[in-house]
Amino acid sequence: MPHNKFAILAVTLLAAGLAGCQSDRFSPMATRAPDPLPSAPSGTVTSNQLPPPSSPTANPSQFPEAPQQETQVAALDPNAAANAPDVSTGAVAGVWSVNVAGQSCRVATPQTKFGSGYRAGPLRCPAPIDGVKSWNVEGKQLAFYDANGSVLARLYSSGAGRFDGQTTSGQPISLSR
Repeated sequence: MPHNKFAILAVTLLAAGLAGCQSDRFSPMATRAPDPLPSAPSGTVTSNQLPPPSSPTANPSQFPEAPQQETQVAALDPNAAANAPDVSTGAVAGVWSVNVAGQSCRVATPQTKFGSGYRAGPLRCPAPIDGVKSWNVEGKQLAFYDANGSVLARLYSSGAGRFDGQTTSGQPISLSR
């Protein structure tokens, strides 16, 4: 008799378990259709010519002129270069904020030997500074070079943590920490 009671209990539990699996929530996802998406807005698209942009000269207050920094202008003066302090490689090593003709970026100047100077890494800089591959100190000047060893910019120290000069194409450039 004990086998019959065990068999009846097993069949009862199996039947109860199967009865509980009749819910939709246990059915596979592939058999249920997803909820419909809301419709996208509809309409017509038109095309018109945009008016020409207004000229900054038409409304000068819209684009005020940036103030010139005296140290930057003075560093471009040949007499200021003669009075500039000597520069050491240790004073140049590090990461600099760069301003090239009004555009900002960063340049890393580690003391890792590279060619006849040290490796340099421009970080999202505009041309021509985006092509800087190395730097070196030449007396009172800090010079940046491209991959061919051509000078891209020359700068002079214009104070603690600051260099000013110009690119070979004549754009003003300044470095600051």
